[in-house]
Amino acid sequence: MTGWRYDPFASWFAVLRIFAGAFWLMHGVPKFLNGAAFMPPNGFMPMMIARSVDSGNGFYHDFLLHVVVPNMQIFAELVRLGEVLTGCSLLLGLFTPFGGIVGSFLALNYMAAQGEFSSLHTIGSLDAVAFVMSFLMIVVPAGRICGIDGLMGKRRVPNRVTPEFVDEP
Repeated sequence: MTGWRYDPFASWFAVLRIFAGAFWLMHGVPKFLNGAAFMPPNGFMPMMIARSVDSGNGFYHDFLLHVVVPNMQIFAELVRLGEVLTGCSLLLGLFTPFGGIVGSFLALNYMAAQGEFSSLHTIGSLDAVAFVMSFLMIVVPAGRICGIDGLMGKRRVPNRVTPEFVDEP
């Protein structure tokens, strides 16, 4: 194949991409298989939102109170669908940057629901790790190795630019 070369760093990012996809699927699929344990009115989602509303303040507290609480069913569906689609995207390497964007957005929302970002509890959480893994999928071409993104685009590595010196008259 012309234009293809082996890059060991890209292979490690592909392993990280597959791990991140499995991580999101492991958290999203059970929310579909056992919906009653997650969905409103008695599941984990309303309990988590109630805890965040009771202990929070500021912009995110107001967002939760005035937007999420009245539309809890819709947001619960979006959360579990977002986790599963992010997991599938990253696991298959299909639209990898988009999967990274959705995963980063979900993880940031989970961290904001836990409290302020400056506390060690929030920064050292599993959600912070999910954010870092998902964000890396945005900035590195992890889907091009062992992923469908690599098959779809057939993008070639551009030729190197070499400087030329032109004699002046």
